[in-house]
Amino acid sequence: MDLFEARRRELLRTQSPLAERMRPQSLEEFVGQDHLTGPRALLRRLIERDQLRSLILWGPPGSGKTTLARIIARTTRAHFVALSAVTAGVADLRREAAEARERLGMHGQRTIVFIDEIHRLNRAQQDAILPYVEDGSIILIGATTENPSFTVNAPLLSRARVIVLEPLSDDALRAIIQRALTDPDRGLGSLGLQLDPEACDLLIRLANGDARFALNTLELAALGATGSTITAQDIREAAMRRAAVYDRAGDAHYDTISALHKSIRGSDPDAALYWLARMIENGDDPLYIARRLIRMASEDIGLADPAALLIAVGAYHAVQMVGLPEAALALAEVAVYLALAPKSNALYRAYTAAQQDVLEAPNDPVPLYLRNAPTRLMRELGYGRDYRYAHDEPDAIGIQEYLPPRLQGRRYYQPTDRGTEKHLAQRLAQILARRAQAQPRRDQEEER
Repeated sequence: MDLFEARRRELLRTQSPLAERMRPQSLEEFVGQDHLTGPRALLRRLIERDQLRSLILWGPPGSGKTTLARIIARTTRAHFVALSAVTAGVADLRREAAEARERLGMHGQRTIVFIDEIHRLNRAQQDAILPYVEDGSIILIGATTENPSFTVNAPLLSRARVIVLEPLSDDALRAIIQRALTDPDRGLGSLGLQLDPEACDLLIRLANGDARFALNTLELAALGATGSTITAQDIREAAMRRAAVYDRAGDAHYDTISALHKSIRGSDPDAALYWLARMIENGDDPLYIARRLIRMASEDIGLADPAALLIAVGAYHAVQMVGLPEAALALAEVAVYLALAPKSNALYRAYTAAQQDVLEAPNDPVPLYLRNAPTRLMRELGYGRDYRYAHDEPDAIGIQEYLPPRLQGRRYYQPTDRGTEKHLAQRLAQILARRAQAQPRRDQEEER
């Protein structure tokens, strides 16, 4: 190593961001993922025995994916190559894989190829490295914040084990912060600063499980502190805004809308408001939220409260007219209304059953008597013949069969006894009773 390289490394060691300087160098320093790197964890044993196979590290930002990959590189005897999915092309991937195959053949040394943000690799890039992963020429370690089920090709995913990293716990973050504050070599120990307990608690809350955010915020607060103690106000000024683990097109988006839907279905207005606010404040499309609320009104409330759909549609138009932030209250209004409304999935079940018959049962022609006959030919062919006008029947209840012959007798809609649907159930019972009474007359007419 020449003097310039030595100087460069020394500057990086002392002037790199705190999160980079404090990056754990060994499994013993690695904090917060005991289910993976604890003394009895399988992954740890595989790393220490140098028997690692291809991995996909899936977890939120700041949970230790890159750090774990680097520790593996230091622990194993394999050659380590780090690539970024943002900058690496197919040619780069093939070149590294070919060199790995040559290295294995000539020296018997395996190669670990670490690809950060592997979810950003397109299909062609993933296909390019698949043969090398398959034959063992390389050990692939991919890091991603996105669900690999949706972002990694199935053939590649089947040849790698998915390792899930959890957001760091409060205790883990506290330990990381304390180590950074007291370490005189890589951390802030030489500054002799103290961290106020209230400031520490605030930093942990704002970090939201992200060690990188916590350390970088701590460093900025330390540099800006006016005394020997870092205060909560110093943390607030350094943080500016809490770390977001939310991707409007990723898992967090779908997980949160699922939580909102299930909270409304479970009649919990407080939880519904919380998840709604989380989506709005993290920048989700308000029209998307409004559309999902319309779906909830039909799927989980239906005719138990017909007004629910009208209110949900009204909120959608409110968002179109005024936008955010004004329309946030309109969305909150409909979320609370839907949560408190009587629940029924009878309409959802009824449509699903009818849909299944359409897709799976033979689609028989519409009975002739139910067809319109706007032309003479149609009338001569029997279109509309024997149709009974329902308004001419007692109570305007039609007594004919309106389903195709194979499906006659099907009962799709079965209302509950909740809300408005209770009255609809009574009305349906009257209709069915009236039609049952008319059945003998229908049979006689059919015989004639």
